[in-house]
Amino acid sequence: MGRDPDRLEQAAEEVRRLGGTAAVCPADVADAALVEAAAAGVEAAFGRIDVWINNAMATIYSPFHEISPEDYKRATEVTYLGAVYGTMAALRRMRPRNEGLILQVGSALAYRAIPLQAPYCGAKFAIRGFTDALRCELRHDRSRVRVTMVHLPALNTPQFDWGKNRLPMRPQPVPPIFQPEMAARAICWASRHYRREVYVGLPTIKAIWTNKFVPGLADRYLVRTGYAAQQSRQPAEATDPDNLWQPVAGNFAARGRFSGRAEDGTLQLWASLYRGPLAAGLLAVAGQAR
Repeated sequence: MGRDPDRLEQAAEEVRRLGGTAAVCPADVADAALVEAAAAGVEAAFGRIDVWINNAMATIYSPFHEISPEDYKRATEVTYLGAVYGTMAALRRMRPRNEGLILQVGSALAYRAIPLQAPYCGAKFAIRGFTDALRCELRHDRSRVRVTMVHLPALNTPQFDWGKNRLPMRPQPVPPIFQPEMAARAICWASRHYRREVYVGLPTIKAIWTNKFVPGLADRYLVRTGYAAQQSRQPAEATDPDNLWQPVAGNFAARGRFSGRAEDGTLQLWASLYRGPLAAGLLAVAGQAR
């Protein structure tokens, strides 16, 4: 779901060309009524909703003290409340059937916040807390509705072209950067295999575990590197558009402007997704070695 019907229709046409079926249901996810209406449209088109993915986000690249209350509220409503409202709409349809999967797209920044992205980091932390609470409630009720979070690393997406920017330079993802197809593979896998959380990419694991054990060290590291790592060498322009309040015009694809620096994937992702068979194989080899 999104706010630009033309780009949604372009995506739908691509799905149809590949042999799938698509329905376009535009919605501003910060509006609970519009999210509910979109969910009703999807249900009418397909008969039921088996998997619901919350992935909408808005961010502001800026020191916290330079962000207006209105902009901060808007970024939080899209990123955090958008996931809440989407989950509500999904549960209204999944609980009566007692089945379904809700997938929250998280981030390494849901565990380890970084400077210059306070609204986004705060929202991702909030989604993780809300999801943990919901998961406990569903288990208490013995519900078969499942909830999963997929935590992503820095990706080469257009968000760095249309996020609201108050920095002197155009923003960039913190290297290493990965192509969005890696995230798509992980999300697709998670939609078919239940796991509480999926960590995508070694940088995500490093960020999460470093923050668990030495958060102060991570603070000092980000003080030294966090500002420069998020800014490219291209000066920002006052006229650069952003999508915080309105969609940005243009034909954006899944990839952003960093393809020359982005990696396709990591061995870690493969090992994480298939850790069960991999562990079984290693045990079998060890047993034969004896």
